[in-house]
Amino acid sequence: MKLNIRPFVLSDEKAVVQLWSDCGLVVSWNNPHRDIQRKLKVQSNLFLVGCSGDHIIATVMAGYDGHRGWINYLAVRPQDQRTGIARQMMDKAEAGLRALGCPKINLQVRRTNAGVIEFYKTIGFKIDDVVSFGKRLEPDQRFPFIKMNDNKME
Repeated sequence: MKLNIRPFVLSDEKAVVQLWSDCGLVVSWNNPHRDIQRKLKVQSNLFLVGCSGDHIIATVMAGYDGHRGWINYLAVRPQDQRTGIARQMMDKAEAGLRALGCPKINLQVRRTNAGVIEFYKTIGFKIDDVVSFGKRLEPDQRFPFIKMNDNKME
């Protein structure tokens, strides 16, 4: 499959949020639309979509804070998983981070997501002996028009 990887544009938003929902990445404590708006304010060129024809089938959101790079929202359409697309998306994100002088990438994976943990191990990531902390500085409730039904947006 020919994959075209390019930066996100505003007209991608609906398809990207649907992809994230289909991949189980949309959770009640994070509003995906707000996450997109926040990312567009900081290193928007590191928010990438992978397209097959006119269809968005993959995403990755990368960032660099001057100390560490971060990866978020790596997603591949379920029927296209395990085909090398995630690796292509990560290669492109890593190239963008390297170009900024990033020395190390961090990411977080839910403990229950064994398949994704194994994927990251196969592309050179190692589990760091750290405890991940989080502190919400601003509530991030979903917009009222978003309802989830069997992981599909309505």
